[in-house]
Amino acid sequence: MADTRTTCPYCGVGCGVLASADGTVRGDPEHPANRGRLCSKGTALGETLDQPGRLLHPEVDGKRASWDTALDAVAEGFRKALADHGPQGTALYVSGQLLTEDYYAANKLAKGFLGTGNIDSNSRLCMASAVAGHRRAFGEDLVPGLYEDLELADLVVLVGSNLAWCHPILFQRLQAARAARPAMRLVVIDPRRTASCEGADLHLPIAPGRDVALFNTLLRHLHAQGFRSDAPGLDATLAAADGETGLDPALLATFLDWFAATPRAVTLFSQGANQSSAGTDKANAIINCHLLAGRIGQPGAGPFSITGQPNAMGGREVGALATTLAGHLDWDRPGEATALRDYWDAPNLAAGPGLKAVDLFRAAGEGRIGALWVMATNPAISLPDAGRVREALRRTPCLVASDCTRESDTLDLARIRLPALGWGEKDGTVTNSERVISRQRAFRPAPGEARPDWWAIAQVAARLGWSGPFAWTGPAAIFREHAALTGLARPAPRAFDLSGLSDLTDAEYAALPPVRWPVPRRGTEGGRLTPTARFTPTPYRPPANPTGAAYPLALLTGRLRDQWHTMTRTGPVPRLMAHSPEPTAAIHPADAPDLADGSLARIESPWGEATLRLRHEPGMARGTVFVPMHWTARFAPAARINASVNPAVDPVSGQPELKHTPIRLAPAPMEWHGFLLARRSLGTGLADWTALIPAGPDLWHHEMAGTEPPAEAFARLRALVEEPAAAWVLLEDPATSLHRAALLREGRLLACLFLAPDPAALPPRGWLLSLFPEPAIGSAARRALLAGAPADGSAPSPTICICHGVAASVICASIARGANTLALVGEATRAGTGCGSCRPEIAALLAKTPVPEPA
Repeated sequence: MADTRTTCPYCGVGCGVLASADGTVRGDPEHPANRGRLCSKGTALGETLDQPGRLLHPEVDGKRASWDTALDAVAEGFRKALADHGPQGTALYVSGQLLTEDYYAANKLAKGFLGTGNIDSNSRLCMASAVAGHRRAFGEDLVPGLYEDLELADLVVLVGSNLAWCHPILFQRLQAARAARPAMRLVVIDPRRTASCEGADLHLPIAPGRDVALFNTLLRHLHAQGFRSDAPGLDATLAAADGETGLDPALLATFLDWFAATPRAVTLFSQGANQSSAGTDKANAIINCHLLAGRIGQPGAGPFSITGQPNAMGGREVGALATTLAGHLDWDRPGEATALRDYWDAPNLAAGPGLKAVDLFRAAGEGRIGALWVMATNPAISLPDAGRVREALRRTPCLVASDCTRESDTLDLARIRLPALGWGEKDGTVTNSERVISRQRAFRPAPGEARPDWWAIAQVAARLGWSGPFAWTGPAAIFREHAALTGLARPAPRAFDLSGLSDLTDAEYAALPPVRWPVPRRGTEGGRLTPTARFTPTPYRPPANPTGAAYPLALLTGRLRDQWHTMTRTGPVPRLMAHSPEPTAAIHPADAPDLADGSLARIESPWGEATLRLRHEPGMARGTVFVPMHWTARFAPAARINASVNPAVDPVSGQPELKHTPIRLAPAPMEWHGFLLARRSLGTGLADWTALIPAGPDLWHHEMAGTEPPAEAFARLRALVEEPAAAWVLLEDPATSLHRAALLREGRLLACLFLAPDPAALPPRGWLLSLFPEPAIGSAARRALLAGAPADGSAPSPTICICHGVAASVICASIARGANTLALVGEATRAGTGCGSCRPEIAALLAKTPVPEPA
């Protein structure tokens, strides 16, 4: 059977995938975004298809129900909310994981027929500030440039973007261009020294929140160098361009001179800029500089917002944010809301914007939302001040959750659970960060009773009396309606236009190749855009809730290379857990002199707390702490960092201040630390602190720490994994609180349990894990078992290259044999030849590992 051409469900790069029904995946060499390459997450997509925990049937009040019963319950919940609270008492919270057709249906139901603007997307946490910045500067939410501009530029500036980890395929395109043109420069602006800094020409370690001051400084510098523009608003913008950067003057001067002297310059900005109480101003400060320099919509030049999710752009196109209407129409443009009302035949069209995400869940907590439908996202984990969000979800009388998995903290709280189709099963379109629309196609049958999200929406709409406007026969019909809608309210000056695709037949839709908007006529395709623009004043404002004596450190949250959002898809895949298996907090060693590297530390903020493994990283800016945002109750309940995160928002975009939370660190005193390796999961309730880590087929790693006496914990935990006809090998030293045990049956290793008073006293886990696949371990391994490592010291080292499973020790050995470049290491080991996101780490090993002198 031929492969199915589809699109990756992860980041906003929008990579093409060739997938087969058996789950085999590879990059699509014909897709313009990735040209055949996939990142570590994309490469492992096949391993995410048949995971346990799939939601297969509707449920109401914790019991399996028929679709009719569940849909009737949803409709009744919304009907009651409308009666009790009016349209503003209903809400939908949706996701960049939805396809455009699902997004369109959800927005049409909310704004057109429920009559509420209360539909918002988790893109509010990701790209809302860029949207608001685009609208202020261009009058429309659009990205002017193309991915190839990163390759054509002579200067690429990354602002709040760890491109190497978060968008690795684009980073490898950029690195390939730099290798071909060594004069090309890369500047990284980030408080952390991230993987993207390896090999960069300049790193500006700016303090969190000072991006506006930096680009205001650049604007003044450009003006002083003689750059001028006729665009409106320049004088007022220059007058407001204040703020001190706090950067080393020599580094700052280098950046200013390079930007001024380089006509082909791209500034790529992402969550590090957007997730701020001044995120919109950061976007506009960047755009202001490009506008003054005349570098918008030119080959190799422009401001470039890179989205976090595969269909964040598609959601923006259909108006699935509380502040926008479908098709880039606006409430405040005369006639546009009327045109949409007439097109949908929706006399109850929402009269204006609704509640943005943080405000929406605050309203739910105050009892003002009677019915809330959450689709394909996990706000109980992902939103700031997440403890309050969980309480809001509990308080919502009718909480509906559509998802493909049961393994979601939000689904746990839902009264009605609807089984949605997942990647590989659903059919529709997504739009990536360079405006390319690609098809996601089904290549597997729907499991159980799972159904498309658009279908469930249409069924509820019919039960509420609106069957006609939702009587679609499939996603192609929804796409045609969406495309035709983009032609409304012309000749308004709007770039977004899919009119040329509004008459696609079902067969043409099924075969649709990647196409970039605007597409005003059949056979046309969009390129770079040169929008009419205006300057926007961006006076510097410090972060909301600044650090102080009580909370002296600034918390930054972000992403890991191999994980995705709240880990419902990537967390159960052992090789994606191998690189960063535990929830950690990174800090400069000088900021935590009394807290040892590897110890457990408690992060405390005015909103909550979390306990994580502390890692000393000299590349961290002083005064900051970095924590990945991924961990949930399924994997590490005490490490859910967003419960501590600052809920302040940008006044324009409503995007939260996820990159600056005032915190303090405290030790998390434990009587013992340990780990349990077992052939089944024992969950996350084993100890005061537990991290559950999938380590292989039917193999689970439980990292733990507790406050009970070590001997009691040792006995209790052993009892949990005992099996018939199995025997323990024990080593106990109560005087030093060292406790070690291995459970074997006929030479087969069933479990290992190690406890110690200090985490540094525990052995590496790698060698022990490598023994579990053996049907019976040899006598030498049995003798070394309680030492935790073989006598010859040949234990496995950490995996660096996830794509090809290459460990650090293998890479270092190849370097020692003379592989003294990235290319030679790749030839010798294959490391770095997949997605390339491990290449910065390989470069760091090259810098540290002695290379033999030529003979």
